[in-house]
Amino acid sequence: MKSLALPPRNIPGLALVFIGRNSHGQWVAQEQNGLYGGLFVSRAEAIKYALFENGHHPEAIVELSRTIELDADGRLAPVGLLFASGRLPVA
Repeated sequence: MKSLALPPRNIPGLALVFIGRNSHGQWVAQEQNGLYGGLFVSRAEAIKYALFENGHHPEAIVELSRTIELDADGRLAPVGLLFASGRLPVA
């Protein structure tokens, strides 16, 4: 897994999409504000969905090593709490 700087903020509508496994082992893709997301059978399908939804911006996809649950209420932790270093791991 390689690290890249935070995604550029000058692209209108660009939001981070988090991917990872939930407590049942399913793959989750979730936009940072909970605007869209889903459950997937594979990592590849979660990434494919994230790229489709975010306009093909791989720099805005973040794979988490911790468990992530699909959240329709948009209550994901703020990005600053997840990545104190300011650098994001990218799938």
